[in-house]
Amino acid sequence: MDAKASTVGPSQTATAQSEPKGKDFLNHLEVYLAKRDGVDKLLKISRYATKIILASSVLPETVPLTRQLKSFESSVGLSRKAFRLGKFVQDVNALRNSHLDSKEEILLSVIAYGGEGLYYFVEQFIWLAKSGLIDAKHSRNLQKISAWAELIGYIGSISLKLRDLKRIKEDEACLNSSIEIAISRGVGRAEEEDRRKKLREKKLMKQLSVVQDIADGLMSLADIRDGKGRFTDPLLLSCAGLLSALISTHKNWVSC
Repeated sequence: MDAKASTVGPSQTATAQSEPKGKDFLNHLEVYLAKRDGVDKLLKISRYATKIILASSVLPETVPLTRQLKSFESSVGLSRKAFRLGKFVQDVNALRNSHLDSKEEILLSVIAYGGEGLYYFVEQFIWLAKSGLIDAKHSRNLQKISAWAELIGYIGSISLKLRDLKRIKEDEACLNSSIEIAISRGVGRAEEEDRRKKLREKKLMKQLSVVQDIADGLMSLADIRDGKGRFTDPLLLSCAGLLSALISTHKNWVSC
């Protein structure tokens, strides 16, 4: 062993080991924040966390902080719309690049990507209306069209994801059978175990996506109904928005 290497103490070793991890985290964070969706979801978290505070009536209406939070929430909501400029193109490309095996998948994909694409397209004009470039009288009609398109998109998206989950569960069942056979024969199964781990991770992400779509769909339905009727309580909708934001943030972080 080299003499210099032997003089390195435990604290120095710990520092040397922690530095790469810190750099890895910062590099990961940089990549995450460079994505449009990354920043958008952080804004979404801050907005719905604020809405939860306001909806829970923790702060009295007369407190100056309440007015500041309302102003902040409104400002963040408008800022998020700017992040949707041109975002409809990703749905057009997703539909074009889809490999569909049946008429049912084609129909569901058109509903999912078409609905979401129309939603993002209309959102651009809502942003322009709220920014003052377009007459605000069109804002209400645009918001209705946007909410309906979003809800329809979520119905298609949830249907597709449930089909994917069914296929994943079938693949997982086959893999489990293969592993059981390998165990009974005393054969190595490291590759199968690795595949099962990845399959379970994929299943979890797909399940989270379904939960996210349901939460967002609930908010779209409330927009269509102008906040009237069942499941339109402001606190419930704010919690749904925060849940959706956290799931999306997790998915974006993992995908970086």
